[in-house]
Amino acid sequence: MESVFTAVFEKIDGWYIGYVEELPGANTQGRTLEEARENLREAVQLILRSHRELAEKELSGKDVIREEIKVAH
Repeated sequence: MESVFTAVFEKIDGWYIGYVEELPGANTQGRTLEEARENLREAVQLILRSHRELAEKELSGKDVIREEIKVAH
């Protein structure tokens, strides 16, 4: 599944600082814009994977329904 987020990059003292508006905690930096982009993609992947693993652990053994949800904005 592919999700679309909004990445914001600022150049500060020779570094690119990046974060995702919709996902608190997803932030990074890089010497180049491309490095910051790649680092931010990895940070988002790690955060989403971690949240999923925590949710799966908490729901283990429970009678739940899991389904995809699409949200327009």
